[in-house]
Amino acid sequence: MLQLHNTPQESHAELEVYFFDTDRDLGKLPIGRTLRKRVRDFFAADAEASSLEITDEQRRLLILPAKTAKQTDASFLEKMRVQGVKILHRAQAVKATNLQLIVLGKPAALFPLCEGMLLGSYRFQKYLSKPQTVYPQNLVAPGLDDAELAELNAIGEAVGFSRDLINEPLLQLTAEKLSERIKEKGADCGFQVEVFNKKKIESLKMGGLLAVNKGSIDPPTFTILEWKPENAGNSQPMVLVGKGVVYDTGGLSLKPTPGSMDSMKSDMSGAAAVAGAFVLASRMQLPIHLIGLIPATDNRPGGNAYTPGDIITMFDGTTVEVLNTDAEGRMILADALSYAKKYQPELVINLATLTGAAAVAIGSKGLVGMGNADKKVMDQLEASSHRVHERMAVFPFWDDYKDLLKSPIADMKNIGGREAGAITAGKFLEHFTDYPFIHLDIAGPAFLDADDQYRKRGGTGVGVRLLYDFLKQQA
Repeated sequence: MLQLHNTPQESHAELEVYFFDTDRDLGKLPIGRTLRKRVRDFFAADAEASSLEITDEQRRLLILPAKTAKQTDASFLEKMRVQGVKILHRAQAVKATNLQLIVLGKPAALFPLCEGMLLGSYRFQKYLSKPQTVYPQNLVAPGLDDAELAELNAIGEAVGFSRDLINEPLLQLTAEKLSERIKEKGADCGFQVEVFNKKKIESLKMGGLLAVNKGSIDPPTFTILEWKPENAGNSQPMVLVGKGVVYDTGGLSLKPTPGSMDSMKSDMSGAAAVAGAFVLASRMQLPIHLIGLIPATDNRPGGNAYTPGDIITMFDGTTVEVLNTDAEGRMILADALSYAKKYQPELVINLATLTGAAAVAIGSKGLVGMGNADKKVMDQLEASSHRVHERMAVFPFWDDYKDLLKSPIADMKNIGGREAGAITAGKFLEHFTDYPFIHLDIAGPAFLDADDQYRKRGGTGVGVRLLYDFLKQQA
C-alpha cells in the first residue's frame, strides 16, 4: 500500500496535486502570476472541467476543483474518496513514485482524499513471480496533523490485513493458519488472542462447528480475541463474531462452479473483518472493551461429511435438523453466539458472508443488516455505514419468520425455504442469543470480480471501517 506522510521526504514529488474550492483558493497556488491567471481563466471558461495539468519549471502540477457541497455530508466524504482514486490513477499513468497533495480550500476534504488513495493503492501480488511496480509509493500531505496521519495509516494497515486474509488461497490459509495469522497480528498490535484446538472444541461440545468440519482432513479452530485497555469505558464488553469458513464447497450439497465455488476462499470475510477491526481498535487505542469470536473450518464433501437429514446437537443443547449442508455458516456461528453469552455482552455484532439471498437483494453496493438491538443502536450503526460508505440496508426482523424454521423432528431446521432467505438465516442465529444482537450479511460486497473505485478486485475488507467508525462513536 501507499506510504503516507505529513512531512516532506528526501525525494522530490514527481506530481504535485492541488485541490481547490473557490477562485480565491487559486491565488494560493505556488506558481507564477502569469501561470496562475492561466489556471483561473481555464476553470472560469469551463465550469465543468474536472482537472487541469500543467508544468512549471520541470514541475508537474495537477489542479482539481472540489465541486461538492456540505463538508460533513456522507456523500461529500465518498466523493472525496473517489476523487482520491482519480488522483491515484493519474499518478500511476505518469509513473510518479512520489506525490504531494495540498488542499487549498475545504480542509475536511484532505482526510477522505488520502483515505481513497490509500485504499485504492492496495495490491495483492504475493504469488506473482514478477510483481508489478506500484505507483505512487509515497504520498506527502502536509495538511494532515499527526493524529489524522496515525488514523489513516492504521486504516490502511487494518483493511490491508483483512484483504490479504481474504485473498489467500486455502492451501495457505486453513483454519489453523488463519488463527496463527491473527495471533501473530495480535502480538504486534497489542490485543490478546487465544486459540481453541479441535480437542478443546470437542470438550466444549460445539456441535455445529464440529459437524461442518467432519468432511475435512484439516481441524477446526475457535479463536478468541480481546482488547481491554485500562481506560475502557464499558463495564460489559462488546462482542464481534465473524464467520471463518476458509473455503466452502457446499459440502454434500455441492455448489455449482464456475461462478459460485471459485471465489469461496472469501467465505471467511466476516472473520477477516473482525480481525481488521481489532487491528484498528488497538492501533488507535480505543477506550472500549472488545471480545472477538471466530469459529473456523472449511466445508468439504469428503470423509465423514455431515449430511442432509442429520440432526446436530449444538453447543447450547439445541437440536438442528440439517436440510442443506451449504447453510454451514449459521451452524458454526450458532456455537459462537451461544458461547458469547458467558461475557454478558452489552451488544453482539455478527458479520458473515451468509446468504446468496442478501447479495441478490441489494447486490455488491451494500450489506444487509438486521437485529433486535435498540433502535438507537441500529441507527448509530446505519449512520456509520453511510459515513464510511459501507452502507447497510436494514431488513425487517419480525418473529413471524421463526415459523419458517420449525422442524417436526428437531428443535429447528437450518434453512427456512426460498422466501426471505437472508432474514430466516438471521432469525436462526438469533435463537442462540440472549443479548442485544445485530447481524450483518456481507455476502454482496465482500469479494468483487473487478475494481470498484478504491474497493479492489478480490477481498474488499468490508466491515473493518464500519465497525471502527461505530465503535469510535461508542467509546
